[in-house]
Amino acid sequence: MARPLRIQFPGAVYHLMCRGNQRNKIFLDSPDRAHFLSFLRDSLETYHVTLYVYVLRANHFHLVVRTLRANLSEFMRRFNICYTGWFNHRHQTCGHLYQGRYKALVVDTDNYLLELSRYVHLNPVSGKTFQSKHYKERWKYISTFQWSSLLGYVDKQKAVDFVDYDLVLGMIGGRRVYKQFLMDGLKEGLVDVFRDVKYQAILGDDDFVSRMKGEFVRPGSLCEQPNYRSLVQRPLDPKDVLSVVAVLTGIPREQFSLRRANDVARGIAAELLYRYSQLTQREIGQMLGGISYTGVSMLRKRLQNLMSQDRSIQDDYLKAQQGVQRLSEE
Repeated sequence: MARPLRIQFPGAVYHLMCRGNQRNKIFLDSPDRAHFLSFLRDSLETYHVTLYVYVLRANHFHLVVRTLRANLSEFMRRFNICYTGWFNHRHQTCGHLYQGRYKALVVDTDNYLLELSRYVHLNPVSGKTFQSKHYKERWKYISTFQWSSLLGYVDKQKAVDFVDYDLVLGMIGGRRVYKQFLMDGLKEGLVDVFRDVKYQAILGDDDFVSRMKGEFVRPGSLCEQPNYRSLVQRPLDPKDVLSVVAVLTGIPREQFSLRRANDVARGIAAELLYRYSQLTQREIGQMLGGISYTGVSMLRKRLQNLMSQDRSIQDDYLKAQQGVQRLSEE
């Protein structure tokens, strides 16, 4: 399965969501939630991350944060690992607590942050259990829900020091108006805040998406997933990529399809075709002599292992990559 796109830069705002493995609970009781918030608070301080909104449900959580140092991955890894270890120790369990990697959307704050905050805060009453209830009943529940940043947004006396309320409240005119904004959402229904998500990774209007592409995505810095690769301006012709690799490795292009071809050269070809030609691993396998999807994956992994052990192989790959990059800039 392709990994989600990650865009990281100083000052980025994200909506983050993480779900329990097989939709199992990640919080069994109040001590679980309290310790999760403790780990989160420590990580916010350590990685200089600002928290705007959060909600902890039984089997998932939502966060809205700003990373001041383009370090989202490090931040999420640290507190998720800490909490998983603590949870497994406390409940005498083992293995994965979460269902895959966390989901992250980089957010256009000017146009989407306010509505996003309302979506997250009203999430505990968004399920089927509450659909038939009057909005006042839903408000009664949500306004006393302890494991959310909502309480501090509507009552200054309940604000906590690890949440920054000023940005969102400043967009709407204070706590009283924000409370009415939430009530309106319960009465009238919520706007589908995720209708404008692009590439499963960017929540914003067309101008914001274009800016993300133009400023923070570069050919050669591509992650290993089709969504990220689709953000580059144009895919390169696979034949051109193979020609570059052939010249720089000294292996004739037609030999890449032979079963006994040089594995290093074929690994370099497979990696660069995947990154720059937007081919699937199945399509790459067909170009390299009928290798299976799994075979291409193994070929690429083998190349990574060899590069970590042999500097000359790493140099060969970098030379080929630079040659392909020049093609993309023409």
